[in-house]
Amino acid sequence: MQPAAPFAAFFCISIERGFNAMELRLPIPPEQLTRAERSILDFINTNTDAFLFLSIGQLAERLGLSEATLSRFARHVGCRDFKALKTLVLEQAAAGPAVKLAGTLQRSGRFSPRDWLASQQACLETTAAQLDEAEFDRAVAALAGAGRIYIHGKNASASLARLLHFRLRRLGLDARLLPTSGSELLEGLAGAKKGDVAVLFSFSKLSREGRILLEQGRAAGYTTLAFVSRTCLPPDQAADINLFAYRGPEKEYHSMAAPAALVDGLLVALTQELGPRGAAALERLQKLKKQYYPG
Repeated sequence: MQPAAPFAAFFCISIERGFNAMELRLPIPPEQLTRAERSILDFINTNTDAFLFLSIGQLAERLGLSEATLSRFARHVGCRDFKALKTLVLEQAAAGPAVKLAGTLQRSGRFSPRDWLASQQACLETTAAQLDEAEFDRAVAALAGAGRIYIHGKNASASLARLLHFRLRRLGLDARLLPTSGSELLEGLAGAKKGDVAVLFSFSKLSREGRILLEQGRAAGYTTLAFVSRTCLPPDQAADINLFAYRGPEKEYHSMAAPAALVDGLLVALTQELGPRGAAALERLQKLKKQYYPG
């Protein structure tokens, strides 16, 4: 009888490697795992995102194992049950989009829209508690007195950038939406000078484009205004004005509820600051609408 093939070789053939892979750290050495348990560990390590969204029954079917085997594996590696095993994986996995969504679902169990809205209210309350009103007032004054306003947002933040751009233009301000990246961003920013304002959305970590906006602000003399999700920033990553918005725990789905509310609040305060100037711009727009789109 020929010896069994090495375990790793066997399962590398049968399991495709997922986009988000990890190496799960366990309280016991791998050699103490059975062959079936090693297959479970290999699946977790190479298909982390898929594992987080599979039920115990779905995973058992996927691996050709019983649910009891999966439960025994969870207990063998120090977890109370399969749900606790998922929590262990979430704690160690890189915080990509799938991991964040899985973290939110893992915490709440079956999704409840009421619980979700309550969590968004908590994000708003945390943002309000951390709000620096003096910094907020500085942001309003900077936008009201700006010669030109440059706005940059990429990925999920692009929607906030478009909202801000749309509202500022309605108030009659010279607002420019910058390209998201590349040399076109530099071309759009080339004319920025002292007296202008550049707005960026810098959640999680400072992007390459965000760094460009900050560095050019120091060189060209324009004011930088950043919406951030961290209250303590290194000096080279801080804008001239920083507005904090809480988006949720690090390894859960990051909501835009608080940032969007903060943008809206800034716009309402700006309208008040502009006074008759902002009202006149809105009245001109309303007349044009009645002229060309009556009824």
